[in-house]
Amino acid sequence: MFEERRRRRAVRRVRPGDGRPLRRFRWWQLPGRALFHLPPARHDGHGAAYAVDVRHWQNQASGKVEAHLYRDGRLHAESRLPAAFPVPGGTIEVAMSGFGIKRCHFVSEGGTERQLVPDPASAEGRRARLDRNHPALSRGIAAFSVLMLLIGAGLLVLQIAEPVSEIPPVASRVGTFGSPLHLPLWLNTALGAAAAASSVERALRLRYHWLLDGAAN
Repeated sequence: MFEERRRRRAVRRVRPGDGRPLRRFRWWQLPGRALFHLPPARHDGHGAAYAVDVRHWQNQASGKVEAHLYRDGRLHAESRLPAAFPVPGGTIEVAMSGFGIKRCHFVSEGGTERQLVPDPASAEGRRARLDRNHPALSRGIAAFSVLMLLIGAGLLVLQIAEPVSEIPPVASRVGTFGSPLHLPLWLNTALGAAAAASSVERALRLRYHWLLDGAAN
């Protein structure tokens, strides 16, 4: 019920597009643009082709980051994120984390989901190509990202637990807690940077977990 209400709110934010053409992805847009494609659904090739274009170098906290939906190469609709674009047979849902796109999926009327295909020139498309061409290396990078985020989440818990345990009502009930780890500033900084980079890597694969990736924010 909550998901359906959230989707209805997102649909109400959709505005019609002005028909301008979709611009080709350029290499200098790698850090701040994501482009995904939904090929025609019909096997005879006469169905509409959709593309979702997000310029995410904008400040997400401002609420101004938008997704643009193109139909057959022309701007069909636009919406602030998170977005839900009604299309024949279902909805295209788009959402972002603090590190990149975390969701760009077609959800059919029956509830099945399918991730849109990243443009080959985009950062997401290049990461997908690495996964296809070098699967072992790709799995190693993915595992390292999870490890860095687990370490970051663990350190965050320890750093929060110590001051919280010193609050008088908490201390009187459970006692105080002294963190067994006191890392030097340079190591804390390095681990924080590694966790942030790991969340970016996961965003390139549209992977997101509220605890792992949220803790790196």
